[in-house]
Amino acid sequence: MPDIDPAFLAMPARGLAGAALERAQELGAEHADFRLERIRVGRLSLRDGQLDSSSDGEDVGLAVRVVHDGTWGFASGIARTADAAKALAEQAVATAKVSRVLSSEPVVLAPEQVYADVRWVSSYEINPFDVPEAERVAWLQELSERLMAGDGVDHVDAALMQVLENKFYADTAGTMTTQQRVRISPEFTAVNVDRGAGSFASMRTLAPPAGRGWEYTTGTGWDWDTEIAELPGLLMEHVKAPSVEAGTYDLVIEPSNLWLTIHESIGHATELDRALGYEAAYAGTSFATLDKLNSLQYGSEVMNITGDRTVEHGLSTVGFDDEGVAAQQFDIVRDGVLVGYQLNRQMAQANGFERSNGCAFADSAGHIPLQRMANVSLQPAPDGPSTDELVSRVERGILIKGDRSWSIDMQRFNFQFTGQQFHRIENGRIVGQLRDVAYQATTTDFWGSMEAVGGPQTYVLGGAFNCGKGQPGQVAAVSHGCPTGLFRGVNVLNTKAEGGR
Repeated sequence: MPDIDPAFLAMPARGLAGAALERAQELGAEHADFRLERIRVGRLSLRDGQLDSSSDGEDVGLAVRVVHDGTWGFASGIARTADAAKALAEQAVATAKVSRVLSSEPVVLAPEQVYADVRWVSSYEINPFDVPEAERVAWLQELSERLMAGDGVDHVDAALMQVLENKFYADTAGTMTTQQRVRISPEFTAVNVDRGAGSFASMRTLAPPAGRGWEYTTGTGWDWDTEIAELPGLLMEHVKAPSVEAGTYDLVIEPSNLWLTIHESIGHATELDRALGYEAAYAGTSFATLDKLNSLQYGSEVMNITGDRTVEHGLSTVGFDDEGVAAQQFDIVRDGVLVGYQLNRQMAQANGFERSNGCAFADSAGHIPLQRMANVSLQPAPDGPSTDELVSRVERGILIKGDRSWSIDMQRFNFQFTGQQFHRIENGRIVGQLRDVAYQATTTDFWGSMEAVGGPQTYVLGGAFNCGKGQPGQVAAVSHGCPTGLFRGVNVLNTKAEGGR
């Protein structure tokens, strides 16, 4: 396994932390924590095999957060000197004093053991920033050219995003952690243009972003060769497919689509700050309020949802969160019943939970930690069926692959989702594709209609780099694993007809 980048270890993190935390305590802070963060983001974009844009940027900063007189205070900056760190502590305490009149309840943090000077590195083999840009561009060009050679492919867009994230944390309790995470997101989109009709259709790869390194592009974790070879044929089948007839269908939904439904209808809905009404940015609060804990029938008995900050290659996987809490796996829905929420230390203490489950995160030193999403995943049945077996149980239905657009209400309750591929099922067999499909339901009706989940052989860890939350807005990466699921009697819309076309 790789070690933490020596260039980050060479930064004076301990000295800066010591100066800031000591000054915060001198000023009467009951708690103080310090972060030094370096986030490097690289992006490549190609159009029809030609390099369109390239960027490689780095953000480095430090942050001090305090609890003073029961009130939060926060400050951040970029100067890496002891005097600057002390000044941030002074600013954070001053902010807490000004904010005191706005605080109705004192901030008390749930207890957590001390982790003294520990290191953690995410699971990857090759740091993509160690790969020359010319080599990365050449890989994107090669796969773009293969797609462009396919019948009916008029244009190809290719993109690659890679992130190296380093974080040093220390607090007045004595916890000190140093972490390094790497993640990567390659994507290819094939476009067909019907010049006569003045229309176009597109289809992109289903490969999810992953907490992996450059090895992800060379066959570790995904079969790029097979997907690129199949994509042109799937696109042309989609172009020629009939428009769906709106109505009620049984749906077999693969992980490449179902992960996003989990994210929107479960992941955000079980963030406790939303359930308590503290957070309403980016599509509102939550119907899954605290009074429903251990009683809300979220879905069918085959529904088991976990939050997990430990799963290998997860985009939200860490060793420790931004409050010094060790990463954990925990239950959110068990046998269809809501049994847990995602928590930080303040909400855990204030709402009767014994401990935070490690869900505090800030996307940079410039932001205060929020309660952010763990890798929220639907668990497979230990000896469950294959996707083909689930399809064989359906007389009239649709197999759905890939995510596209979505919509959900301000309570995370009413939604509709579309996808990339819609394969018509008749009498247990796939008989061609459909177009213009969206499925619509309420959260509890949808998950209540889930009759079966596939086995571990159908399980895939999907996700996104760009989960938004908070004001000012923050962006975080998160994964959602799931098997293929079978859902009975779901309402399907024709999006073309709904759009008045």
